[in-house]
Amino acid sequence: MKMPRKQKKAVALKYKPVEDNAPKVTAKGAGFLAEKIIDMARKHGIPVKDDPDLVEVLSRLDLNEQIPPELYVVVAELLAFVYSLNQKKAAK
Repeated sequence: MKMPRKQKKAVALKYKPVEDNAPKVTAKGAGFLAEKIIDMARKHGIPVKDDPDLVEVLSRLDLNEQIPPELYVVVAELLAFVYSLNQKKAAK
């Protein structure tokens, strides 16, 4: 018996340290919309991290909602990943 494939989900975060206390959810979706979010991110050079567990939690937040304090550590690790990619890109 085949297991049904889980529908792909995507969540986009935005963080402006001077303006925001924490990153905010700026886009989220499943299926076709998730693919569009990922495509737009890649098209604009925004790093994409595949973390289904984190996406599952973040997708429960409302648009423009700041991430809750219990997710700070996980999202900080994500931001560190993005910053390291940006540094590598700048070094080339």
